[in-house]
Amino acid sequence: MILRFLSFSLFLSFLAVSTVRAEGDTVRLLTIGNSFSRNATNHLDDLAAAGGHTLIHRSIVVGGASLELHAGKAQKHEANPEDKAGLYKNGLSLKAELLAEPWDYVTIQQASVKSHDLATYRPFAQWLADYSATYAPTAKLLVHQTWAYRKDDPRFTQPSDKPGEPATQEEMYHGLTTAYETIAAELGARLIPVGDAFFAAGTDAKWGFQPDTTFNFNSAQPPELPLQTHSLHVGWRWAKPATGGEIKLGMDGHHASLAGEYLGACVWYEVLFGGSTVGNVYLPKGIEVDYARFLQETAHRVVSSRAIEKAP
Repeated sequence: MILRFLSFSLFLSFLAVSTVRAEGDTVRLLTIGNSFSRNATNHLDDLAAAGGHTLIHRSIVVGGASLELHAGKAQKHEANPEDKAGLYKNGLSLKAELLAEPWDYVTIQQASVKSHDLATYRPFAQWLADYSATYAPTAKLLVHQTWAYRKDDPRFTQPSDKPGEPATQEEMYHGLTTAYETIAAELGARLIPVGDAFFAAGTDAKWGFQPDTTFNFNSAQPPELPLQTHSLHVGWRWAKPATGGEIKLGMDGHHASLAGEYLGACVWYEVLFGGSTVGNVYLPKGIEVDYARFLQETAHRVVSSRAIEKAP
């Protein structure tokens, strides 16, 4: 009886802090980030449409951008509107982007390589929050929690001697989670817990990713690749180096794979629209139905858990 009461209480708490939007609602979203914010929202419009909603989304993406970079651009524009360093590639300033729509949400995030280091968030996160409140006063600020790199990323297989650098995926996840939670609390903002979902899905006993320990990297020829079943990251791939030349086998343990993008979008959907993605009919081509369902359920469980934690 006590367990039933507690479960029901948790359910009521979740309902109390969740705003479920009616079918047909429109959400206006401005994301201030980098390739990780683009990864996590690539399938968001399709999920929204399948859920009966409309998403108006403007994305400010600068590869590898940190909070400091975005704040710095805005500060340069404020100091001198003619300074091109204060503008993005589309010729607009952050101020212009904030004024472009009556945004419902504005999101910020840290560069992934710095995500575990709380010191790198300050004072830039607060500055961006204040700037957003000035020029998009009706928008709610959300903090996008990015994800840890894949467990076989060079950051972990060839760890740095630099003090404070995470040596494992788990260390990176716990470090970035502490940093994001601290900053979100300081800003009074809600987290979009994509990092939680990546870690939960990636370490699941059935569906989690495990590196291929039998693949011979020394003798591999294109298009041979190690098994990467259920990887949430791009992982190993054949590609030409940026400097040109022949294709080489390289690792991208940072960016999201198709599955990772879908998982991220499910988390964003749950936060923005307040409803569950479980059973959403939009499934990207290339993801098996059972695995997609697992990703939907993981996103729902993670977002629900966060909501319950914040309940009074």
